[in-house]
Amino acid sequence: MKLTKELWGTSPCGKEIYLYTIENSKGAYVKLSSIGAGIVSVVVPDKDGNLADVVLGYSEPASYFGDGPCSGKIPGRYANRVALGKFTLDGVEYTLPVNNGPNHLHGGPEGFQNKVWESREHEGGVEFMYYSEDGEQGYPGAVKTVARYEWTEENELRLTLTAESDAPTVINLTNHAYFNLDGFGKTIESHKAKIYADRYTVVDENLIPNGERPNLRGTVFDFTEMTPILSRCGGDFVGYDHNFILAPSVFRGFDGIKTHLAATVEGERLALDVYTDQEGVQFYIGNFLGSGPDFKGGIPQIRQGALCLEAQTEPNCINHGEGIYE
Repeated sequence: MKLTKELWGTSPCGKEIYLYTIENSKGAYVKLSSIGAGIVSVVVPDKDGNLADVVLGYSEPASYFGDGPCSGKIPGRYANRVALGKFTLDGVEYTLPVNNGPNHLHGGPEGFQNKVWESREHEGGVEFMYYSEDGEQGYPGAVKTVARYEWTEENELRLTLTAESDAPTVINLTNHAYFNLDGFGKTIESHKAKIYADRYTVVDENLIPNGERPNLRGTVFDFTEMTPILSRCGGDFVGYDHNFILAPSVFRGFDGIKTHLAATVEGERLALDVYTDQEGVQFYIGNFLGSGPDFKGGIPQIRQGALCLEAQTEPNCINHGEGIYE
């Protein structure tokens, strides 16, 4: 495995930004950035052996700061939405900055995704670390978060996220990579998906859960069999940006952690499997893409030009109490 590091630029406050490349013996590689501990590229062979980049990203590091899509990065301290930017912990109400209509999204405007993380090469992989001070973006307690990436000879990208706090707090970490298995500049119309879930989380007009978690069979959310992703979109149904409650059936071990298959996506040339130890996955198909910086190669953003499978806990669950998956 070949691992290289280069200086990619500097942040607005003058902090050095690094870009790492991990390449296996087959020539497949990933590029990782210290901005938001993010995935910049995943370049893998297609069915004909031709290398293809399947992850959306930007050519310049400056485009990653404050971008609406949160492209490839790790949002935090709490990914997804928190209703009205408020939650209560141990009898104390905390107020968070509102940055998505009436709600708090992805840790706020200065969330983990917009920070330059410390980084190092470690045991054949790359580790990124971010230390969040007590009170940052309104959250209690200081938190040290580590994101470790590994790349294998089998073209598996492994991400392990850990966090330590010095006081009671809340945390929900994920990665926000956008995949298009057929190339940039086109929609995911050719993509099919199977999601290993039996229920989904119903949301209101602001994408906040309303407490309902019905069985998804026979609905537009039924991906229990391989299904064209965009085949049910249109009319009153805009598209997917929903939490799917997983029903694991295929398991594998990863460094002592029991993971399960969350989803399989197929394009015309490539396929993607997503494994996790989390209880849910946010399935998002780029409904809000369409403005902002061009992606790599000068390719403009287009609506539904990529999909995300964000393994995490249920949105706003810090306001729902225990037992949300019971």
